[in-house]
Amino acid sequence: MAAVSGLVRRPLREVTVRDAINQGMDEELERDEKVFLLGEEVAQYDGAYKVSRGLWKKYGDKRIIDTPISEMGFAGIAVGAAMAGLRPICEFMTFNFSMQAIDQVINSAAKTYYMSGGLQPVPIVFRGPNGASAGVAAQHSQCFAAWYGHCPGLKVVSPWNSEDAKGLIKSAIRDNNPVVVLENELMYGVPFEFPPEAQSKDFLIPIGKAKIERQGKKTKIYRHPSILVKFNLEVTVINMRTIRPMDMETIEASVMKTNHLVTVEGGWPQFGVGAEICARIMEGISKKLVLEYSQAIVNIMYLNTYRIKRLKARSGQTTSTLNLSCVQFPGCSCCSCHWC
Repeated sequence: MAAVSGLVRRPLREVTVRDAINQGMDEELERDEKVFLLGEEVAQYDGAYKVSRGLWKKYGDKRIIDTPISEMGFAGIAVGAAMAGLRPICEFMTFNFSMQAIDQVINSAAKTYYMSGGLQPVPIVFRGPNGASAGVAAQHSQCFAAWYGHCPGLKVVSPWNSEDAKGLIKSAIRDNNPVVVLENELMYGVPFEFPPEAQSKDFLIPIGKAKIERQGKKTKIYRHPSILVKFNLEVTVINMRTIRPMDMETIEASVMKTNHLVTVEGGWPQFGVGAEICARIMEGISKKLVLEYSQAIVNIMYLNTYRIKRLKARSGQTTSTLNLSCVQFPGCSCCSCHWC
């Protein structure tokens, strides 16, 4: 304990990432009877990583549901339940197994709100461990941040510490869009200081907003939050928290101070999260002219005359959109911003 101006500063309570996620789910299950959890071994076994410990005993078989080893099957059940008005939490034992259910995640969950003209929301959470762990080899070690961050219609978050884990899982459950929560297996048992505000049942972290973990003067390090970065440099460290929609305002404001940028992530570099950040910095605040020719960030509509072409130029150049019919329905997460 440290004495400051005659006052004794008491250490903050520490909570592991695992227990923070458990606490967040427990509070939302208690708050809303439409919320339920399903997945492999989530009930009687308390979850493969003990994230759902105690929830089955508290809420019973109807709300904490053990499923067969069939990701496409139980993910499809969860999506159907969301369309029917419930709020499922669909746990993948690892996001590597979500590849078995990617049709349900992308084609059924991510695109339905947009394709229904905003009439059919799909309030579902897909959560589980993501990225590399200890000794689990190539088929259990992929990072899916770039995979799911690429898809319009999904929101994608990745908590780092216990505060992130609780606040983001609660916000994800309450969101009317499908949200992918990419947790990190290596971080489950790590304890972090848990501030008093995070202990409240009303504590939420807004999706789409990064957090500056540390201020610095020289170099900027943008951390995909599943990785701890330790440098003996006076740097600003930004915990992204959300992969999609990405908080570029915070990142750009930081880069403007020093013109330096380092990105760190757990995925492969080509077409990765770091590559996206670098591209946006170049086409946003860089003095160099950047041209991008690509599909607009919306799901393609079924129109014969629909042509999605955009030519985007910065540094004083005008943005032009050719034959683009672009609609975002209220509340839809298909696109964080439009260039039409």
